[in-house]
This record gives sequence, C-alpha cells and structure tokens, in this order.
Amino acid sequence: MSSEAAPIKPRSDLGIRTLSGAVMMAAAGLAIWAGSWLFLAFVILVGAGVIWEWWRLASKIARTPIGAALWLAAGVAYVSIAMAVLVALREQSATMALLPIVLVIAVDVSAYFAGRAIGGPKIAPRISPNKTWAGLLGGCIGSVMALTAFAYFFGSFWQGPVQATWIVGPIVAFIAQAGDFFESWMKRRAGVKDSGSLIPGHGGVFDRTDGLIAVLFVSGLVFFAHRMVAG
Repeated sequence: MSSEAAPIKPRSDLGIRTLSGAVMMAAAGLAIWAGSWLFLAFVILVGAGVIWEWWRLASKIARTPIGAALWLAAGVAYVSIAMAVLVALREQSATMALLPIVLVIAVDVSAYFAGRAIGGPKIAPRISPNKTWAGLLGGCIGSVMALTAFAYFFGSFWQGPVQATWIVGPIVAFIAQAGDFFESWMKRRAGVKDSGSLIPGHGGVFDRTDGLIAVLFVSGLVFFAHRMVAG
C-alpha cells in the first residue's frame, strides 16, 4: 500500500450555485411580474452592478487614462442599450421581458451539459478553456427548443412561422456565447477569474449577465437599424 496520501478533491460548489441561481431567478421573476417602478429599479440596480464590474476589469486592461475613459464610455453604452431594450420589452408584456432571459438560460444550461457529456474540440481554449463546439451545438438546440415552446404557448408574440425558430434560435445562441467569450477575454486581459464576488458560487453580476446583455444589445442595434431603414 502506498504511503502517499490521496489527493483531496476540491469541494463542489454545486449546492451554493443552485441556491444562488434560484434566488436570482426568483428576484428577476418577481421584478418582471411586478413591472412598473420595481422592475425599472431592478434593471437599474443590475445595470449599475455590471458597469461597476466592467470598470474594474477595464481599469486593469487600459494602459492610459484616455484608454480607461474610452473603455468606461463603451461599457456604459453597451450596458445601457441592453437595459433599455429589456425595459422596452417589459412595457409590451411580462412575457416579452421574460423571453430573452429564458432563451439565454436555455443556451447556457444546454451548452454546459452538452459540453460535459460530449466534450471534443475547444472553440477558443486561450480565452475560455471549457467552451467546446459540442457545447455550442447544444446551446443552439436548447435555444430552438425554448423559443419553439414560447411560440407554441405564447403565440401572440410570434408573428412568423414556427420554423423560423430554427434560424432565430441558433442566432441567439451564437450571440449569447459571443457575449460570454467577450467577458472571458476581458477577464483574461485583466488577469482575474471572476468579474466580482457578489453572487456566491457565480462570481459577479457581469459573469451572470454577459450573454443576456449581448443578446439585448444586438437586439437593440437591429431594432434601431430597422427603424432607420423603415424611415
């Protein structure tokens, strides 16, 4: 028998992650259901947290005061547009505000389990070593399934054919994953593991909203471009 002690396995944080995730979803769901000033206050609070964590990362990345100021301005614009889109969706209905949140969660969960179950080649190991092409495919499938379910149960919000979800779903998945990669790139450049430590088991607010912010931001750009073209 070897006299060497067996290596101690790191303690799993699945329990605390699950509890924290449930609390976050409950808070978001309550704010969406309540609407009005409570939802607006919730969005402003989350947006302020993301901007603060963005600034903490950017201040480590930028090498000059001007560079830091440009990073801050870009972050404020990026997050503000995303938050404005979410508020505008809530003004239409609670279902519309819930839709992008559910889609991004479906992408994250499906990508996680597909990546763990299948493995395979990494997408960009230097930026995010755990992201695989199999995970991205799983995220696309999860997004399509979630969007199809919404189109079936809440058909009033979906104006096109259900088959269009097969196109929109993967697009949402790609954008959400791109937002995740972008935040991972910022953390790599800043030399930190998480954007913050506010949420137990999850890191910072930016860590939990990176994909959602990207989806909302691109949606805002598409909406404004459509309005300009339509005149």
